[in-house]
Amino acid sequence: MGRRRDVRFVSSGVKLPSAAASAPDATPAPALLSAALPFGHIGRAIDAAAAAMGRSRDVPVSSGIKLPSTVSAPSPASAPAPALPFADIVRAIGAAARRLGASLPRIPIARADTAPPPPRRHGKEGGGEERVLISEVAVRGKDGEPLERPELEAAAAKALRACRPNAALTLREVQEDVHRVVESGLFRSCVPVAIDTRDGIRLVFEVEPNQDFHGLVCEGANMLPSKLLEDAFRGRHGKIINVRHLDQVIKSVNGWYQERGLTGLVSYAEILSGGILRLQVSEAEVNNINIRFLDRRTGEPTIGKTQPETILRQLTTKKGQAYNMAQVKRDVETILTMGIMEDVTLIPQPVGDSNKVDLVMNLVERPSGGFSAGGGISSGITNGPLSGLIGSFAYSHRNVFGRNKKLNLSLERGQIDSIFRLNYTDPWIDGDNKRTSRTVMIQNSRTPGTLVHGGDHPDYGPVTIGRVTAGVEYSRPFRPKWSGTLGLIFQHAGARDDKGNPVIRDFYNSQLTASGNAYDDTLLAKFESIYTDSGDHSSTMFVFNVEQGLPILPECLSFNRVTTRLRQGYEIGPARLLLSASGGHVEGNFSPHEAFAIGGTNSVRGYEEGAVGSGRSYAVGSGEVSFRTFGPLEGVVFADYGSDLGSGPKVPGDPAGARGKPGSGYGYGVGIRVDSPLGPLRLEYAFNDKQARRFHFGVGYRN
Repeated sequence: MGRRRDVRFVSSGVKLPSAAASAPDATPAPALLSAALPFGHIGRAIDAAAAAMGRSRDVPVSSGIKLPSTVSAPSPASAPAPALPFADIVRAIGAAARRLGASLPRIPIARADTAPPPPRRHGKEGGGEERVLISEVAVRGKDGEPLERPELEAAAAKALRACRPNAALTLREVQEDVHRVVESGLFRSCVPVAIDTRDGIRLVFEVEPNQDFHGLVCEGANMLPSKLLEDAFRGRHGKIINVRHLDQVIKSVNGWYQERGLTGLVSYAEILSGGILRLQVSEAEVNNINIRFLDRRTGEPTIGKTQPETILRQLTTKKGQAYNMAQVKRDVETILTMGIMEDVTLIPQPVGDSNKVDLVMNLVERPSGGFSAGGGISSGITNGPLSGLIGSFAYSHRNVFGRNKKLNLSLERGQIDSIFRLNYTDPWIDGDNKRTSRTVMIQNSRTPGTLVHGGDHPDYGPVTIGRVTAGVEYSRPFRPKWSGTLGLIFQHAGARDDKGNPVIRDFYNSQLTASGNAYDDTLLAKFESIYTDSGDHSSTMFVFNVEQGLPILPECLSFNRVTTRLRQGYEIGPARLLLSASGGHVEGNFSPHEAFAIGGTNSVRGYEEGAVGSGRSYAVGSGEVSFRTFGPLEGVVFADYGSDLGSGPKVPGDPAGARGKPGSGYGYGVGIRVDSPLGPLRLEYAFNDKQARRFHFGVGYRN
C-alpha cells in the first residue's frame, strides 16, 4: 500500500451474518472453516457466514472466505436473443451458472447475461456433446469496447485454453474458460458473447475488471498485528484488486493464528465502493474461568481445600482475552508445578452460538500434608564404619490455609550431625504482582568442624560447630531464566568439644572464634542471583552470591563474602561434557570455621573433605565426561583442581597451615551413577596428585 492511512484496524464484537435462505434445489454448502476452530459453535457461526456469502459445488475453497470462482446467473435485464441455435449454448452456460449458485452478496463475480447470435453447428462428438466452429476469439470490456489497460486484456487472453480461433468448441469447454478467466482473480465478471459474421462465429469474452485498491478495513482482529496486513498490501495502492492475492492474505492471517495456538480466522471479506477491502476476523474470546474440584478416587465433584483465587492468580489466561491453546497449556503446567495438585485439565465449553468460550478447570488435589523419613550423607565425617550416614524425620504441609503456603519441620541426626529446621514459605505474597516469595527460617544445627579443623590429635575429641540461625528471605524472578533473593539472617555460632562444652581454641592452639568469645554473633544481609537455562543438570547455570556482615551491635562481626558458581554442559555425540567452576573471597573479620574448605566429594575428589586447604579465597574447577551404559547406569570420567590462592595463612589462627594442608591439589578418576528416588547415587574412585586413592560416595549432583 502507498500510505499507512489506507489501513486501519477496528476492534469490535464479531458479528457474523446469518445463513442465507437456500433455494429448494440448491446444493448444500460445504462446512467451511469449522475444521479450523476447535469449537462447533464458532464453526457453525462461520458456516452461516459462508452460506450468506454464496455456495459453490464444483470449485474447492482453500481459505476462510468464498472467493469469486464461477459464472453467475443471467441478469433479468438482458434482452432476449434471436432464436438461433447458438443461443441454446449461451443459455445453457447461464443455467450452469445458476446451478453453481455463485452470486456473492459481498464480492461480485462473473456473469453471463447476454445471449449471442446463432452459431454454425459443426456436428457432435462421440459422447453426444455438440461442437461449434469458432473463427475468432476476442476479449473486450463489458460494453464491447477494448479495455483501458492492455495488461488486463492480455491476462484474460492468457487464461483461455480451449477457446482459440478456428477451433470447434463444446459448451463445457467454453464454460471452463469462463471459469479460468474469473479465477485469475482480476475480474468480477466474464460473459461469453457469440457474434455471427460473414467469416464465421466470433466469440467475444466481455470482462469487467475488479476495482482499484484504495484501502483496507479489518474488524475484530484484537490480536492480529497491523504490520502483517500492511506488508501484505504494500505497493498495491491504485492497482486492480486481485482476489487470488486476497486469498493468499487470508491464508496468511489464518496461519498466523494457527502458529501461535490462537483460535481465530477471517470469517468473510467484502469489497466496498471506492475500492475499499473489508475483512472480518473472528477470534474466540474467554468468557469465564470456572474452578471445579474432583475426588481423587471417584472422579466426582467435591469441595476443595484450595482457595479458588490461589489458582486463578497463577493463570495468565484472563477473562476477555483471546483463547490461546498454547497459553492454556502453559497455565496447566504452572498449576502442576505448585505441587498441590495431582491432576489438572482445562476444558473449553461453548457459550451459546457466540464466539465466546467458558474454560472449566478440573483439579484433583494431592494430600496436603504428612510425615516422611529418609537418610543422607554428611560431607564432614570421613572416618568410621558408618561414616557420614544421617537419618531424617520430617513433617510437611504444602497447602497451609488453602493458599499454597508451605510448612516444613525436619530433624536430621547422625553420628555427630544434628539439624532441627523450621521453614515457612509463601510462594507468592498476597497483593504483589512480581511473584515475590517469602521464606521464614529457624534452624539449630550441630555439624563437624573437620572441614576446616580436621586432622585432630588422637588424644583430643573432634570439634563440632553449633549454630542457631533465624532469618527471612524474599525471592522473585527478574526474567524468565533469572531470579534473585534478598535476605536478612542472624547467626549465633561457636565451637564445642566432644562433650558439648564451648571451646575457643583447638589442640593446635588455633582460635575457633573471631571475637575470642565462646560464640560469634553475625547479622548477615544476603543477595543472590541465579541464572538457569533449563531444569536439566547439563544446562547452563550461573550463581552469584554476596553476604555482608552488619555490625549493628559491638559484638556483631563485620565482613564481606562473595562467591560464584558456573556450570556449562555440552552434548558430544552419545556423551556429555560438563564443565564447572566455583570461587569466592571473604574480606573482614570472620569466624575461622567459615573459611572456604577445599577437597572432598563435592570439591577435589581424591582428597578427604577439606584436606586440600582452608582459605579466605578459593577456586575449584572440574570437568567430566558422562555416557549412558545400560538402563539407569551412567559411566563418568572426571578431573578436578582446587586452590586456596595462597590465602590459607590469612585465616584467623591459620588452621590449614597448622595441619599441613598443601593449599592446592588435583584429582582424577572414574565412577558410575545410578538414578534413584533420592536422586543420582554416585560411586567414584579417584587418585590425587600425591598418588593416594580414595572412594567417594554421594547422593545428588555436585554443587
